[in-house]
Amino acid sequence: MRDLQSEVDEYISQFKEGYFSPLAMLARMTEELGELAREVNHQYGEKPKKSSEKEKAIEEEMGDMLFVLICLANSLHIDLEKAHDRVMDKFNTRDKDRWTRIKE
Repeated sequence: MRDLQSEVDEYISQFKEGYFSPLAMLARMTEELGELAREVNHQYGEKPKKSSEKEKAIEEEMGDMLFVLICLANSLHIDLEKAHDRVMDKFNTRDKDRWTRIKE
């Protein structure tokens, strides 16, 4: 994850504008989430695409979401690997008995 954050930071750092404000990035993330939801709905939901609509992959939309999330984290100086580790610790402690495990 640190490599991804560094790669995005190197990309953004080449532009004078730098990162957008956190609020602007949150708005962009919301927009990207809507695009992801639309693709999932087209592929798995009840709303097929119109024949005139461009085909986009769910993978592409997830990539867009990840990019904006990394931008937001970088601008706020958040280490996403540490954030991930904290969340996994929470799931492995607080929620360790919450779900029915698959028996081996």
